[in-house]
Parts: sequence; C-alpha cells; structure tokens
Amino acid sequence: MAGGGARRGAAGLWLALAWGAAAALAAEGPVGEAEGEAAGPGAGAAEQCGAEGWARAAVPPGTAFVAAASYRGPGNNDTRRNRALPILLWWSGSLFPHFPGDTERIDCPRGSCLATRSRRAARHRRTRALIFYGTDFRAYEAPLPRLPHQAWALFHEESPMNNYLLSHPPGIGLFNYTATFRRHSDYPLTLQWLPAAGYLRGPAVPLAHKDEWRRRGYAPVLYLQSHCDVPSDRDRYVRELMKYIQVDSYGKCLHNRDLPSERLRDTSTATTEDSEFMTFIARYKFHLALENAICDDYMTEKLWRPMHLGAVPVYRGSPTVRDWMPNNHSIILIDDFDSPQELAKYLDFLDKNGEEYLKYLEYKNPGGIKNQFLLESLERREWGVNDMTLPNYLNGFECFICDRENIRAKEEQEHRKSHGKIPAPKPRIAQFKHMGCPMPTPGFGSIEDLSEGDSWKEMWLQDYWQSLDQGEALTAMIHRNESHQGRFWDYMHEIFLKRTRQH
Repeated sequence: MAGGGARRGAAGLWLALAWGAAAALAAEGPVGEAEGEAAGPGAGAAEQCGAEGWARAAVPPGTAFVAAASYRGPGNNDTRRNRALPILLWWSGSLFPHFPGDTERIDCPRGSCLATRSRRAARHRRTRALIFYGTDFRAYEAPLPRLPHQAWALFHEESPMNNYLLSHPPGIGLFNYTATFRRHSDYPLTLQWLPAAGYLRGPAVPLAHKDEWRRRGYAPVLYLQSHCDVPSDRDRYVRELMKYIQVDSYGKCLHNRDLPSERLRDTSTATTEDSEFMTFIARYKFHLALENAICDDYMTEKLWRPMHLGAVPVYRGSPTVRDWMPNNHSIILIDDFDSPQELAKYLDFLDKNGEEYLKYLEYKNPGGIKNQFLLESLERREWGVNDMTLPNYLNGFECFICDRENIRAKEEQEHRKSHGKIPAPKPRIAQFKHMGCPMPTPGFGSIEDLSEGDSWKEMWLQDYWQSLDQGEALTAMIHRNESHQGRFWDYMHEIFLKRTRQH
C-alpha cells in the first residue's frame, strides 16, 4: 500500500475501488482500413504537429474493439460510432479499469473515447493518449519514438520513493496530464486516504482507559513499521527519540514488543483496518506517523488512521500538512521541535496532563472541524474512497483525459480548416509542482554526519540523482526522435561524462 511503501498490486487497486459495473454496448465494428492508414514519410510539418501526423498503425485493419461489461462514464450526446472515436491506451495495462475485456467505449461529459490496454493500438493514428502508472514507468522502457500527436498521461498515487524520476523537472515534464497526490496536479488525489470528514469524527477511547493502559506498562507512544530503510529515514529519528521516552514498536523496524496474538502480527491484518487490530492500537495516546518519503501533500493512512481512532499523530511527511488538518491543534509536528529530546519532553507533558492532551481531540466534537479548505476539497472530489456509490479515481482520470483530448482534436480541426488563422492548441506540459519532491535528507542529523558506508546514504541519494539523469536522457532521446530503446544507456553515459567534465 502507498503508506507502507509496498507497491500495491495494480489489479487489486482498481478492484478495491471499482465503480459499479454498468451494461456495456458491443463495439460497433472493426477499425476501418482507411482509419488505420499512416502518414507517409513525406508528411508535412503542419500534419506532423496536428492530428494528421500519424505513424503506421499497429492495429491490424480487421481488428475489432470488443467492449467489456464495466462502467462507461456518466454519459453524453456523442453519436459517433466507435471507429471514429479517439483511443486512450493504458500502457500500464494492469491498471485498466474495465473488465473482463481489453477495450471499452467510455462516454464522458465532453465526448466519448475508446479505452484499451492493447498495445497493438500504440501507433494507431487515432490513439491520442498513453496512460502510464508512475510506479511502473521506467525511462529505459518508454515507448519510442514518441509520436507527436500523442499525449502522455501520468497516474501516480503512490509514494515518491517508488519513482524519483517524477520528482525532477525533466521527468515530470515528459507528461501532458497528471493525477498525483499533489494538489496542483491536473487531477489531484491528495485525500485518497480520507474517506470523508465523518471518518475523522470517530469516537476516541476515553482518556481514563488510555491512562489504565499506561498503568499496565504500555508506552504512551506507538510505532508500527515493517518497511525500514526508506527515503525519509524515519527509523534513525525514532531510534534517537527512544532514548528519551518509552516507545512500543511492534513492526519489524526497531522491534521491541510483540503484538498479543499471531493473528494481529499478520501484516495483512494491519493493512485492512481489522477491528481487533484497530481496537488494540487505539489505546495508545500517540502514534508516530512518519511517511516513507517527504513531499508536499503526500499524506497516507499513517496520518488519517490515528486521527480516526482518536490517537494524536506525531507526524513527519508532507511539509504542507497543516493546510489539510481539521483545525489548528490536531497533530504534533516533529519538525516543530529542535530535537527528539525536546519532542519527548512535550509528549511526556501531555501524557501527564490529560486536559492539555484532550485539546488535540477537540476536532471530534460537533462543529469541531473548522478547516473550510478541507471540507470544500472533500465536497468537490468526484471520486470516492471505499464507496461503491461514487466513481473511482481511475475511471475519473480516464474521463478527464478523454474530455481534454476531444477538445484538443476539435481545436486542431478548427486550426486546419482556418488555414492557420485560428491558432493551434498550445502544448500542455506538466510542471514541477505536479509531483516534484525534494532530495531525501537524514531522519536525524545531517548528511555530513553520516559515514561513507551508510546504507541509507548510498541507496537513496544515489537513486534520487540517478533519476534526474534518466529523465534528462529520455528527454534527449525524444527530442532527437530516437526509436531504439537500447540507446538509452549511451545517452546516460553522455550525461555522466558531461557532469564529470563540469566538476
């Protein structure tokens, strides 16, 4: 799961969030031979820049796009037959949000499209967009040459650590449409782990019960992580904090206490909000909630789950987390303290002063959620979390792309018909703020304090900066119209030599 850093099984992702299936219409016919024709090698510049600049179709003339029984969008008045629709190709086919077939007509607010996971459509002249899953995107495997009429779309709800290529301008700039955890992406997924405002209002364990838990020898602070060695270097900080306050650590990372039953020790129990597991961890006053990577708006169940249970998150993750909190006194930010020792003193003070501790839970009272930005963001969100009555974000992003590609196609057509009097649509390029994340830093201390053989330093700093080189290499290949993926490493070597000369 995202918060744990593990790469979620793609099929499980869309099945868990699947929109209610609707009856589908059969595809209206094969892709016509005329529509599969390619622009010849002498195609003019105007054609190459517009919708006419097609490479030879990879879809055989007789191929039929067979529709599947799945959600097909909110509906519209688009009367075009399937053979006339723009095609959206899920290059990361395991995320394809329709089943059981490979292709589906989707009817979105501004027009219809054909969505497919069949890579045979990659070079079809009507294939307007390729959709990539960020966790699986590899620069050395990108489809080349990049066709000038095709947009690239990025779906990445996971941790920045899964692909630091996307955190650099050359990497994110490869894409035209984005759906990421950042609020500034085209289709934001920021609150993907928060089902609704009501989730935050869940009742807390009474303070008297928490104090009784403490008298039985349990710590005031819970740490529960089994994914160690992550970019945020959280274990280094928690290890230092443990010198100054008792912390019960049940996961594989810094393990010092066992969960009371074998069932609760099963990782799958902890990731499904099992009632027995949730009851157990709700007794703790504080949960150490440290994300596996640091980036604006990257917030996972590590933050929202303790708030749901009525524990106080001791948080490090999104530097902009305050923007999303129910009020201005609901979490404790690690970075507000000069040292782990100072944080430990404050947690000890709250542990011994119930009245002050309970102030952190006032957002659970009627009217306690004061943050209008949070409430309005939840209200505007068109997709749901574990809610079968609402769309899932895969279908939603798919329609977002479909609508914009239909608009772009219309603008290109108007440009051609006007013989240039109407401007061509401007290129849409993703910006750094759509995903960009900072360089990893040590969880405690500075980089200069780390030894040369420090495993975190060797792993994550190298990964972060190599990802920049990979983004630059792929960008250069696209600009030079390279078609052979194998040349990627030649470009990487060129960049390496260039950097060596600069230093």
